[in-house]
Amino acid sequence: MTYFGREVNLVHGLNLYTIIVSKKVGVPMSTSSSQSIALVDDDRNILTSVSMALESEGFAVDTYVDGSDALRGLSQKPVDLAVLDIKMPRMDGMELLSKLREKSRMPVIFLTSKDDEVDEVLGLRMGADDYIKKPFSQRLLIERIRALLRRRDLDLEIGPNGDNEEVFSRGDLLMDPSRHQCSWKGESVNLTVTEFLLLKALAYRPGLVKNRDQLIDAAYGEHIYVDDRTIDSHIKRLRKKFRNCDSAFAEIETLYGVGYRYKDPQTA
Repeated sequence: MTYFGREVNLVHGLNLYTIIVSKKVGVPMSTSSSQSIALVDDDRNILTSVSMALESEGFAVDTYVDGSDALRGLSQKPVDLAVLDIKMPRMDGMELLSKLREKSRMPVIFLTSKDDEVDEVLGLRMGADDYIKKPFSQRLLIERIRALLRRRDLDLEIGPNGDNEEVFSRGDLLMDPSRHQCSWKGESVNLTVTEFLLLKALAYRPGLVKNRDQLIDAAYGEHIYVDDRTIDSHIKRLRKKFRNCDSAFAEIETLYGVGYRYKDPQTA
């Protein structure tokens, strides 16, 4: 889309969406033009307003009105990140996420109802990386998207001198950050970006306790607000994935009121 310098206001119900549009025709407001976003929501007003906001920031946006269309589209044209509404006809966001996770680890943000805590917890347990409650600030959504994409890019980079980018093992755990690969007792464990970063933060220094704030910074970056429940849900999902490989897995320990730590193999 080409925009002429102006502010666009779109109203959906009682919610006012404000989009600040680039003043230079054909020039994005950021350098994110190589990054693509899938936006899936059955509310066409949200699709229109949010896609305009994202495109004005330099993102390429594909929009879908339900999960079935999105699944077909994303199988043919993958994107860097997906934003999914939960409640949609034909195929809801939960089912779509489940099918996407069979083949992809791309970052996913859920849009949830204001007071639907059950959806938030279930979405995180199923492999979502983040969630935002409706009605939401478009600026907040854009910053969450950028944070997730930065984490993904950093996770894929090979650091020439960075210890955190080297392959390392902790007992039966083997992690290769540069390739986003993880295995337990030789069996591959498929992790989302957020799960991988949390596990790396814990396992890199076994025995050291990490509180929730430290884990939020490790997984989301600084200056990003994430509810404590989000970290707890990701930890539960990590444990479940490893217990699917080994029912005796107990390396991630909870210190109630303090945080989490990865059991030191040398003291086990």
